[in-house]
Amino acid sequence: MFVYPKHYDVIVIGAGHAGIEAAMAASRLGCETLMLTQNLDSVGQMSCNPAIGGQAKGQIVREIDALGGLMGLNTDATSIQFRMLNSSKGPSVRSPRAQCDKKAYQFRAKAVLERQPHLDLKQGNVTRILTEDGRACGIETNLGLRVMGRSIVITTGTFMRGLLHVGLQNQSGGRMGDSFSTLSDSLRDLGFEVGRFKTGTPCRLAGRTIDFSKCQRQDGDEPPLPFSHIPEELTEARHDIFTLNHWKDGMFHVEQLPCWITSTNTKTHDLIRSNLDKSPLYAGRIEGVGPRYCPSIEDKVVRFAEKPSHQLFLEPEGLHTEEYYVNGVSTSLPMEVQYAFIRSIPGLENAEIMRPGYAVEYDYCPPTQLHPTLETKQVAHLYFAGQINGTSGYEEAGAQGLMAGANAALKVLDKPALVLSRADAYIGVLIDDLVTKGTQEPYRMFTSRAEHRLHLRQDNADLRLTPIAERHGLVSGHRAEKLQAKIASLARLREYANVTHFSGGKIVQWLRRPQFAHADLPEGLTAPFAPDLWEAIEIELKYAGYISRQEAAIEKLRRSEEKLIPAHLDYAVIPSLRAETRQKLASIRPATFRQAARISGVTPADLALLSVYLEKK
Repeated sequence: MFVYPKHYDVIVIGAGHAGIEAAMAASRLGCETLMLTQNLDSVGQMSCNPAIGGQAKGQIVREIDALGGLMGLNTDATSIQFRMLNSSKGPSVRSPRAQCDKKAYQFRAKAVLERQPHLDLKQGNVTRILTEDGRACGIETNLGLRVMGRSIVITTGTFMRGLLHVGLQNQSGGRMGDSFSTLSDSLRDLGFEVGRFKTGTPCRLAGRTIDFSKCQRQDGDEPPLPFSHIPEELTEARHDIFTLNHWKDGMFHVEQLPCWITSTNTKTHDLIRSNLDKSPLYAGRIEGVGPRYCPSIEDKVVRFAEKPSHQLFLEPEGLHTEEYYVNGVSTSLPMEVQYAFIRSIPGLENAEIMRPGYAVEYDYCPPTQLHPTLETKQVAHLYFAGQINGTSGYEEAGAQGLMAGANAALKVLDKPALVLSRADAYIGVLIDDLVTKGTQEPYRMFTSRAEHRLHLRQDNADLRLTPIAERHGLVSGHRAEKLQAKIASLARLREYANVTHFSGGKIVQWLRRPQFAHADLPEGLTAPFAPDLWEAIEIELKYAGYISRQEAAIEKLRRSEEKLIPAHLDYAVIPSLRAETRQKLASIRPATFRQAARISGVTPADLALLSVYLEKK
């Protein structure tokens, strides 16, 4: 057994989207951090869709960026198409999405990590978590290497006992071409409950074999809206082989590629139905529960039998590859069935499959075993983030990784933890849902999950979260200075709007102008303002009544959240509390009355009894 001579403050296991944000957050706080992954050539790999953002997910990415994370800026640097979803609808559901060059995204992320101060990258397959006196203290790999650390963050994705399915054939692995991890055995030994989920991915096609003339073209937005609040960091001076896009003269310069739309048909569905006996999902070969909101094409055909077709999106995987991702046909059917049904689709009659679709089963740990900081209740200084908590999606993983990495470092530094409420961010909604309710299927974020979604818009993520990040030491310098300048500019625009009764409709006219030179400004303003500032003021004016009511509800929520519940309260001694309530409160260990109220089966009467008991004590 070799014990590595360097001891770390924080050790991050895994180098996917959760691992990247965890390692970056911990190192930005000044902690000596180690990132360990099975394969350093797949750091930041987009295992499924080569895209970032989408409904509610785009809001999360802007929140990650506002907290100093990497995902937003890395997306801006390496994307090949930008679109604002729901742009014709209200601001609460507008969500940015970007199609990425998946290899550029991956390579640039690794390059940034390698240059990050206080961060080491190493290759290794972790098989055991070391503990001492009830707290995590290090890791052990399959090669007998031990590394000691004061906090551990596990971000294993689909690799814990990963099992890949194509038809009735299966093989071990967390991703096609990669191995798997036995780390969940160590977690069971430590007393953690472990469950089983499954996910899947579509086949990839050779672009030169697709007849795009039979497909509908879908272009990106012009001008493209970047994810990061500091896109000017992407200057031409820093332009390299992995940074495709840059900021110049106040404009975001992107070489955008189109996506394409086609659809399945009755022939496609008949082929799938006639081969369901070869599907591991319908043959009983798969134990895990799959994602409700991203079903396989087999599930779509069975569950929505009345629909004659399903829309598919053909998405390019990069500037320098011919591979196309077929969004909408996630499948684990045999290769010959995939070949047949793909060729029944308009535009794909002669398509060649470069990589088959497959399903993957993996172990996860029900997230009710976590505190709101994402530290485990079973073992101190041990944190979980990403798919190990039962979530799906790069964005949900990245958000958890940032929060877990930051809190792992803050605990080592003996500083206050970073916890976001449901009123602060979609990230707060995500984590509160997970640690309070748990999840019976892979969790995906939607705007409908947030009760304050008009407040949690994509356009104000920096105003909501960057001051919090600055207080915790996650951001400083240019980002903080830019926020202060934005706040000052918004104050001037509000003042002008109040004095002149400048209407929302008039602001829309100014917003749509391509540039804002001095001569273009309304009378009384003497300096140009960026379009995003005009949009912010427009939203404030148009939705003032709704926003004020929501702010009042948020203030009421904050007052309830301030009512804390002792972490080690013995619920068994509280008189008249129902047995079900005792069991659920003891299991979840809610930190506040607000969190307790969201636990299934806990009634207002239960909370009243709890409140009376605590007041007496």
